[in-house]
Amino acid sequence: MQQIIDSLLSYLAGNWPELIWIIIVAGCASYLAGRKSRNRWKQREFLDRLNVSLTSIDQGVLKIRTLFETDIDEVFLNQSASSQMVSMAKRTTASNPFIPIPSQDVWYYLNPVLNEISERYSVGYLKADAGRSVEVVQYLLCLTCERAGDVRTQKIRGMVVRRSLMETLPTEEPRYESPSHATRWKTLQQMKQRWHDRPEDFLLVELCF
Repeated sequence: MQQIIDSLLSYLAGNWPELIWIIIVAGCASYLAGRKSRNRWKQREFLDRLNVSLTSIDQGVLKIRTLFETDIDEVFLNQSASSQMVSMAKRTTASNPFIPIPSQDVWYYLNPVLNEISERYSVGYLKADAGRSVEVVQYLLCLTCERAGDVRTQKIRGMVVRRSLMETLPTEEPRYESPSHATRWKTLQQMKQRWHDRPEDFLLVELCF
């Protein structure tokens, strides 16, 4: 045991400058990471998270229901793609919540999200394949990062909206379950116009129930 202690002391005596630098660097990294985390919490900005939600209007009430939420790295599976998605999300504004994905890259970002949705609702596809009676519903999918109004947290959001709702979106403002949902109503209106002007920014999702 004494030999081990002597060897350790000898090592520390010969390498203490490097060890001090390692401690300093580790401490600084820990401080900066903590500071970044605190700033994100203060600003309510969590752009490394993907929230996929269903937006609907039921009996005049706008409803938002989360289908799932996960780290974007779990969806895009490529660090470069994830970093680029965060960079693009930071370019959204209060007046334009749609993530500015280049037209040639839209499919590569939307398809992984579609796959995650399809995986979670795969039972319906199996029922249909087995010849069982199912209802097929078409939804539209696009990516946003809402910043207007009283949005509680800023995240990358996969907007899922029934296609028939987009085609018949009422002009009358719906009632809200929460005052902050007024932002989503504005996004819905913009989404309808964008679907008309830039359908390439959307993917069609068919789910079986």
